[in-house]
Amino acid sequence: MPGWIVPPPHEPTKSAAELERERAAKVEELVRTGMLKSARIRQALLEVPREDFIPRLYRDYAYLEVPLPLPGEQATISCPHSYPLFYEPLGLDAGHRFLEIGLGSGYGAAVAREVVGQAGTVVAVEIDPLTFQFAKANLERAGYDDIVLVNADGGLGHPPLQPYDRISITAACRSVPPPLTLQLAPGGKLIAPVLDDGRQFLILLEKRESGLTATEICEVLYVSLRGEYGS
Repeated sequence: MPGWIVPPPHEPTKSAAELERERAAKVEELVRTGMLKSARIRQALLEVPREDFIPRLYRDYAYLEVPLPLPGEQATISCPHSYPLFYEPLGLDAGHRFLEIGLGSGYGAAVAREVVGQAGTVVAVEIDPLTFQFAKANLERAGYDDIVLVNADGGLGHPPLQPYDRISITAACRSVPPPLTLQLAPGGKLIAPVLDDGRQFLILLEKRESGLTATEICEVLYVSLRGEYGS
C-alpha cells in the first residue's frame, strides 16, 4: 500500500469495551473536524463495529487512520475517515438504493445498510473472489443478510437492480465506467477516485437533466480499479 505505513500484525489484546470507546472517540473526532455532519451516518458509524470487519491480526488497529490489508489482490479496508468522506458528499440517506463498487471487508456496505434503513437497498460488487468471501463471511456473522452481494466486475455495475440513487466506487479509475453512469438514476449521485496525471482526485458526479456535472472534492490515494474498466 504505497503512501501508507501499515502497522505490524500481532495477536489482538484490546477488549470489546476498549474498542467501543475508540469507536466513539473516532466518531466524535470526525464530527469535531467537520467531516461528519449527517446524524444517520454518525449513528451508523457508532452502530457497526469496524473491528469485526478486519483480519484478526490487525483488529487492534481498527480505529487508526491507516488502511489495513485484506485477503485478495491489493485489497484493503480504507481509513475510518474515508466513509464519511464518501457518504457525506453523496448525501446518502434513508430509502436510497445504493451501489458500492469494491466490497472490501464488507464494512462500508454494513455502514451503508444502517444509513439507508429498511426502506433502502444496498448492492455491493467485488471482483476478487478471496476478498468477496472474506466480506461475505463478515457480513453474515454480523447479521447483515439483506445486502445483495455480487462477485463480479464492478465496472459493469449490477443492471438487474438499477437504477441506483447513489453509487460509490472505492478504487481509482481513469474515468468513471460508462455502465455505472447509465445505471445512475436521474437526480442521482456517484463518487469515485479518478486518475489525473498520476494523481487521484475524489470526484462527485450528479446526474441532471442537462447531463452529468462533476465536482472535485480532494486528493486521495486508493488501490486501482480492476476489470474491463481498470486503471
